[in-house]
Amino acid sequence: MAVGGWTYIMTNRRRGTLYIGVTSNLPARVNQYRMGNGSEFCRRYKLSRLVLAEHHVTMLDAIAREKALKEWKRDWKIELIETANPAWEDLFQSINN
Repeated sequence: MAVGGWTYIMTNRRRGTLYIGVTSNLPARVNQYRMGNGSEFCRRYKLSRLVLAEHHVTMLDAIAREKALKEWKRDWKIELIETANPAWEDLFQSINN
């Protein structure tokens, strides 16, 4: 696993509830959500689908990106996801290899 940090977006379905997070170990964090051990927000809305993941060279860069994304309008977040992942596929397997 590369050094640095990740920003990511979790959801429950296409254009569903969105959750933006930051972590240094993306596979482990997503696995927590999938097992029901993630944040209370993710458990409440059953967010288990990873639809966007961005790697950053440093954790500080990842945190800055997370804060910026959280300020974005919902439509902008959806456009970002659909540009990178038009089918809203679960990216967990691709980051877990």
